[in-house]
Amino acid sequence: MAGSIQNNHVFSSSSSPSSKKRMTPDDFNRDDDIITKKLPAATFEDPVSALANARHEFGEHGGVNMSIEASATFTVMEPETLSRMFTGELGPDRDFFIYSRHFNPTVLTLGRQMAALEGTEAAYCTSSGMSAISSVLLQLVSSGEHIVASPTLYGGTHAFLTHFLPRSSNIKTTFVDIRDLKKVKEAIVEGYTKVLFFESMSNPTLTVANIPELSRIAHEKGVTVVVDNTFAPMVVSPARLGADVVVHSISKYISGGGDIIAGAVCGAASLVNSMMDLHQGTLMLLGPTMNAKVAFELSQRIPHLGLRMKEHSHRTLIYARRMKKMGLKAIYPGLEDHPDHHLAKSIFNKEYGYGGMLCLDMQTEVRANKLMNGLQNNTRFGLMAVSLGYHETLMSCSGNSTSSELDENEQALAGISPGLVRMSIGYTGTLEQRWGQFEKVSHLI
Repeated sequence: MAGSIQNNHVFSSSSSPSSKKRMTPDDFNRDDDIITKKLPAATFEDPVSALANARHEFGEHGGVNMSIEASATFTVMEPETLSRMFTGELGPDRDFFIYSRHFNPTVLTLGRQMAALEGTEAAYCTSSGMSAISSVLLQLVSSGEHIVASPTLYGGTHAFLTHFLPRSSNIKTTFVDIRDLKKVKEAIVEGYTKVLFFESMSNPTLTVANIPELSRIAHEKGVTVVVDNTFAPMVVSPARLGADVVVHSISKYISGGGDIIAGAVCGAASLVNSMMDLHQGTLMLLGPTMNAKVAFELSQRIPHLGLRMKEHSHRTLIYARRMKKMGLKAIYPGLEDHPDHHLAKSIFNKEYGYGGMLCLDMQTEVRANKLMNGLQNNTRFGLMAVSLGYHETLMSCSGNSTSSELDENEQALAGISPGLVRMSIGYTGTLEQRWGQFEKVSHLI
């Protein structure tokens, strides 16, 4: 990528915005990190402002969009350079690239955007959300060590912690209700527990994590806090609230199109560098590489993420209030009767509402299926499908789909009712048009 714009002091590259030549070491200062630097808490930026201030890459011939660097490997001009790159003396911070499994310029730009979005020093983008989660946990926790986690997690994450890690790595997890701060503190064993893991807004029950307090408890015992923020990009900024690492399934809201599988790890540059270590790095050695063409696609969608999240949140709050008036058991942090409403109000970024996820507890799977069938096949309110963040409303009964990895007892512990319908509220059509479609199936409720 031949040129860049630096819009504030966190970038010190001397490269010219109009430059169309390949960068050389003299074009970069050591302070030009491979991604956005973390700003002090006192100067935290709104996510949209941070994205606008992030470095902008021009295309090879001066295009307003960056070029796609589709190369798997990269050439050097002098033979000595290659050995200097492998020892770490020269790297992406000075525009030296070895191999796209390590760093790719296009993927690196998306990483800068993700770091700006989450207000972290660094970010690395991966091939899926699960690869981001598994890679960071395997990097931070060694054989014989311990994780404390919320019992209410995406089913794949729960299975990874419950079944895969104990078998493959002798890593055990204790599941604790994160609303009970005393129990969380008791579950953390200093010197043994290495990570406290939870979701900012839990899948599927929409529990809101008290990130500041959970981070304080963990840090008092030297434990790293890892937060999955897939449900709430823009809505909440875990790193601002004390989290050390933020992971995402970019496949969801950040993509927005239901057509891409991707993930990200956002945190300190030292973490990203350790994960890219040639001998010990999980990202380097396990190889969850993002394709440069995917990174380009995603980089074009992030600029309008803020607008999309505002509309997702706006509609979801209105629908949740109306569903409640109909006598339905609607679960949404924006409702005043939600147990975490006041917490959410105090820690969420005010411009972006309470998110686009809504649950209806229909008590039984039969009632849940009847509702979803009517909403899809009779009125076209939404689609029966897993995932979230799509422009159409997506609906699924969590107990038999995205949380099916949890057994009956685990689902009960997580607060997942057999008839819990998880909805990702879309924004196509008019608000009243879609509400009319919902109302038409009220006789099925």
